Amino acid sequence: MTEAEFSDFIKMIKFDRMGLVTVVVQDSNTAEVLMTAWANERALKMTFDTGELVLWSRSRGEIWHKGLTSGSRMKVSSIRADCDGDTLLVQVEPMGPACHTGSRTCFYREGFRADRATDGGTFLHRLYRYLERRVQDPPEESYTARLMADGRFRVAQTVGEEGVETALALVSGDKNSFRGEAADLVYHLLVACISAGVPLSEVIGELQSRHGENDAS
Repeated sequence: MTEAEFSDFIKMIKFDRMGLVTVVVQDSNTAEVLMTAWANERALKMTFDTGELVLWSRSRGEIWHKGLTSGSRMKVSSIRADCDGDTLLVQVEPMGPACHTGSRTCFYREGFRADRATDGGTFLHRLYRYLERRVQDPPEESYTARLMADGRFRVAQTVGEEGVETALALVSGDKNSFRGEAADLVYHLLVACISAGVPLSEVIGELQSRHGENDAS
């Protein structure tokens, strides 16, 4: 971003009387809200210059390069201002936990959840990350590790088998059967992504490029 572009961006922002703007930080892959914080113009300029999230600590009264000490830095993917210009949405690739407690996100204390509510979009990416870790486990302790140890051909075979079983469940009209088989298929597709070395985010990116979701409008 050029100096002129940064200047134009700053003009969109409505800083409060202390020269700060609210920052909502979101995982660019899982869509999880990781934390909220504040930034001033200097912090935003440092963010653009470094490509990593830099904030303003109200408690310490100083610039805060997120994760510089802990190692849990955040690589910035995008920054957007809301319609009023008084809140920024910063999408990041976190290099570690967002919360000082060691939690992945600061929003881990659930207060309410409607019946049957899900966090499917975020869960799928979290499951993918979990499976990436599981493949490192001993095969005798993890089906995922055992499947990967059996090789790419075996992984491909299971995808084919689950695909056929899902199709048969669809034809049968049995919703419970289809639900279970579809879940098995998704799981094995995630393992196939790991085996192929193609991250889930790249598969989602391919779908977005086909659907035009990269258009912010």
